[in-house]
Amino acid sequence: MATTPLPVNPDGTALKGIRGQVLTFKADPFLNNEKECYDYYPDGLIVMQDGHIINVGDYTAVAKLYPQLKDIDTYTDAVIMPGFIDCHVHYVQSPMIGSFGDTLLQWLNEYTFPTEAKFKDKAFADEVARMFFRQLLEQGTTTANVFATTFATSVDAFFEESERYNTRMISGKVLQDRNLPDSLKDESAEESILLTEKLLKKWHHRGRQLYAIIPRFAPTSTPEQLQLAGELYQRYIDQGVYMHTHLDEVQSEIDWVTQLFPDQPNYTEVYKHFGLVGRRSVMAHCCIVREEEWQELHRCECGVAHCPSSNLFLGDGEFKYWEAKNPTRPVRVGMGTDVGGGTNFSIPRQLNEAYKVAMLQMKNLTAIKSFYLATRGGAEALHLENTIGSIAPGYEADIAVVDLKPSEFAAWRMKFSDDLFEKLFVVMTLGLNNVNLATYVAGKKVYDRSRTPSHLYASEIPDTKISEK
Repeated sequence: MATTPLPVNPDGTALKGIRGQVLTFKADPFLNNEKECYDYYPDGLIVMQDGHIINVGDYTAVAKLYPQLKDIDTYTDAVIMPGFIDCHVHYVQSPMIGSFGDTLLQWLNEYTFPTEAKFKDKAFADEVARMFFRQLLEQGTTTANVFATTFATSVDAFFEESERYNTRMISGKVLQDRNLPDSLKDESAEESILLTEKLLKKWHHRGRQLYAIIPRFAPTSTPEQLQLAGELYQRYIDQGVYMHTHLDEVQSEIDWVTQLFPDQPNYTEVYKHFGLVGRRSVMAHCCIVREEEWQELHRCECGVAHCPSSNLFLGDGEFKYWEAKNPTRPVRVGMGTDVGGGTNFSIPRQLNEAYKVAMLQMKNLTAIKSFYLATRGGAEALHLENTIGSIAPGYEADIAVVDLKPSEFAAWRMKFSDDLFEKLFVVMTLGLNNVNLATYVAGKKVYDRSRTPSHLYASEIPDTKISEK
């Protein structure tokens, strides 16, 4: 992790500063002494230029190094943290979030599939993408690993909106050619892969955008489609392309996979057989996982997305972080909202649910472990831990400002908590609304709760060159 300050670029944009309590993580508290896993500056200063952090530390020490720094946003009664990372979410399910659920498969057939079928209409896709990004940024989420749906229009709408905010996002066309309505079904495995590769070439590494190959889950793809998807993934894995899917979410799903792929010993091996398990494979849910599967996920350095709100809402399994974080073969874990199975877009509120899920198994999650999962843990799950997820020199300047007093009651409650992590535990367990004051993307304040308008695209925030100061 970079610690040496970066030099100021004399030909770059003017310096921008953020001052206040700064918290950032540098190691995994599930595997190390918690106190050694973070840096905390009670009165800190972050210095940014050209979309990156060039220095961070105690205000008095850092400020004197940059006498030219005049533009500083100062926050009190707040904690400045890395932007939150959502490792699994379906933007195309935003219109049906909160729909009644009986079972996962009933919920998909009655609400999810009909909603996703509407994304063939580009205007509809554009509208949903706009609202989705507003929700993410309002909650302090700056990176998400996102399912689109079958249609290229759903992918283009998503990435076009991401470009407007200059967010670092991961998404792609969903591959699905069986066991779902004809309105969503790929016409053929071959054509679906050709379209996927076309979209990959269009969007991967275009600005801050990253592409994922996304089989919805094993039951909705024919063996032919899974084979072709695996071959495509292997061709591009060294270029940073992802594979994103669902794994071991609920027992009925696992039983279905066993019936469809009887030659494979477990669900993970189905994906592995088709070449879909690798360094940038991200598996959502992983609630009912055999030991041999955990070992494979560890060996291949896969990421896992813990989606507690969705799992509770749909009555699925319960993610066991202590199994995932077994120190003999730890797995990379981040948080996912899994909207629309998940019932909100807030990563801190997911931490609330994750704590309760753990307590059902007589385990717990401290605030340190929880906010690590929300930031650096998510970056590690996505293999972006050298780019985002921490506040340190060289990192992209994606930042959330967490309000410790977002309501009258919250302000009163905080009087009885002196320690920072006690306060953050209150923030996450009360599920407070309006908990995020501001969101910075590549150093620009694209969301400000007190500003009108609250959301601005990156292009609407002018750059100032050093020479103009």
